[in-house]
Amino acid sequence: MEQKKKGIKVPHTYVIIFSLIIIIAILTYLIPAGQYQKVEAPDGRMVVDPDSFSYTEAAPATVFDVLKAFPKGLGAAQSIVFFIFIVGGSFNVVNSTGAIEAGISKVALSLKGKEKLMIPIFVLVFSLGGATIGMAEEAIVFVPIGIALARALGYDAITGMAMVALGAAAGFTSAFMNPFTVGVAQGIAELPLFSGIGLRLIIWVCTLVLITVYIFRYANKVKENIENSYVYDLELEEKDKAIDLDNVREMTTRDNLVLLIFAAGMGILIFGVFKFGWYITEIAAIFLAIGIVAGFAGGLKADDIAINFISGAKDMATGALVVGLARGLLVIMEGSLIIDTVVYGMASVITKLPKTISAVGMLLVQSILNFFIPSGSGQAATTMPIMAPLSDVIGLTRQTAVLAYQFGDGISNSIIPTSGVLMANLSIAKIKYERWFKFIAPLMILWTLMAAIFVVIAVLINYGPF
Repeated sequence: MEQKKKGIKVPHTYVIIFSLIIIIAILTYLIPAGQYQKVEAPDGRMVVDPDSFSYTEAAPATVFDVLKAFPKGLGAAQSIVFFIFIVGGSFNVVNSTGAIEAGISKVALSLKGKEKLMIPIFVLVFSLGGATIGMAEEAIVFVPIGIALARALGYDAITGMAMVALGAAAGFTSAFMNPFTVGVAQGIAELPLFSGIGLRLIIWVCTLVLITVYIFRYANKVKENIENSYVYDLELEEKDKAIDLDNVREMTTRDNLVLLIFAAGMGILIFGVFKFGWYITEIAAIFLAIGIVAGFAGGLKADDIAINFISGAKDMATGALVVGLARGLLVIMEGSLIIDTVVYGMASVITKLPKTISAVGMLLVQSILNFFIPSGSGQAATTMPIMAPLSDVIGLTRQTAVLAYQFGDGISNSIIPTSGVLMANLSIAKIKYERWFKFIAPLMILWTLMAAIFVVIAVLINYGPF
């Protein structure tokens, strides 16, 4: 009877994504195949030649292609899939020492009565990482800490993940100095690097306010009554693991040593990303090292470390596999050669619209294309060679075209199932995609409306230098 009162049951995440794969496969019979040719840009990057589009021989997906999409998706997303297993296993090793719980307990006690400070602090800190070093994958390892602290203060897993992931997304999207999105797009559009930063700083502040208020309103409802949580069942499952602030043990020398090792590892990780361009493989390697060293420092034996690592990795299986399934969507689209046709068709529609509407149209086009091309630099290399000259024809500044791209590339990353980072975050947080969708959908509407307003402002002020 309890189930019936809750209304229609939402399908499992795997069912939703596999259904999308089938829909995309059907579309490959309706959308003609086409391709742009790629040429080498002055910086050595391969970019699309905007005048080279041509239709090509159709390659619609077969039933066997649909079945192969999952294993092929796992192969294409292997770095993120194994990253999830390694981070889950390593974090469980560190967590089994008790040091993380002791440290978070101490922080939570210091925030007792001042819980409201936690959300804006987290959002601000991670937004700075997103805006300057393009922090996205790097924030994944902080999600378990955010969740543990949020639960200790009476919130839930969605609150904990949101203040980390959406904080990074706020900075990544505002991108006042993000070299991997705005930097690449401006280079292709032949704009001075990081020009137009003034407006982007204003956008950053407005985005921080929007996201902080949104998370805060949800978190307050959860704190008032945990049954208001979109992941109430998960909170019941994890209740025994929650930190009890009424029975906090004193931190030991071992605890301090483990936390020092963890902090040093995070410092090395951030330095490597910023200085040497480290990515998923290097981050996973550093986190594996943290798990091993911190495990020994915390008094664990070699066998204990192995057992805890396997246990942590096992808990990540459902989420890690869904990343491969979601990547199957892209496998179908790439194999059938319909992505470039979609880009070409949308760009053609924009040219027929009035100037202000064209600018908003660019934003919407980039948002849709982000589903097909979730890589920031990849989307810039594919779309900016088309959008930059297109903006000249329409009468928009190229800086406005870059602004539309950064919004389109950044905002939808927090909701599309083809985003490896989002699916990795959900995996580690043990949050089902459909629950996150319910939480994030209203924010996506508000965020996109705000972005559209800023794009219109960019048109009105002739956002430049050109």
